[in-house]
Amino acid sequence: MPAIPVNFYDTEGIENSDATLKSIRKRAKELDIKQIVVATTTGQTALKYADALPEAEIVAVTMHAVDKDVFVNRHGEKVMAKDPHIMDSARQKGVKFYTGVHPLGGAVSSALSGTFGGYTAHDIISEMLKKLFSTGTKVAIECALMAADAGYLDMSKDIIAAGGYRGGADTAVVMKPAFSYKLFEMKVREFICFPRESRE
Repeated sequence: MPAIPVNFYDTEGIENSDATLKSIRKRAKELDIKQIVVATTTGQTALKYADALPEAEIVAVTMHAVDKDVFVNRHGEKVMAKDPHIMDSARQKGVKFYTGVHPLGGAVSSALSGTFGGYTAHDIISEMLKKLFSTGTKVAIECALMAADAGYLDMSKDIIAAGGYRGGADTAVVMKPAFSYKLFEMKVREFICFPRESRE
């Protein structure tokens, strides 16, 4: 197999989103991958993927329900965390949305560490992925676990998962999916896009 080019960015960020989507579209076609998992906040990223990849089965994973309904974006504007109009437009294009417990943060073990201190197993895995790779790597893997746990994936086939740092997507991976309770059966086969530097 010929060498696979990786689209490297200087740093994490939403400004890499369009290039990431373009690279995902190219690699999905080369590998005949139909399942795309993408993190989304307002639903805008999911809608862009639906427009660019009409042949794909897109699963959009949102922040969990307890997160605040409004957040400040990179322009300092207050926006809804989940925009029902954007999400409805994406659903009409076949996007499946999933909101649930984040396996690498926000579960019952977060209540324990928040109350009694210390670090849980998911805290350690989450920080390891963010620090050794990128925030987007952690997000992509977490979203893939959530999509699998929700029953939205054909587990016999590879997927592409995309995540990012505070909006959009700057990291994309080809992977064999796995359920959360079988995390170590997951296999990251290749990086499609990757930021060289972290913002944190």
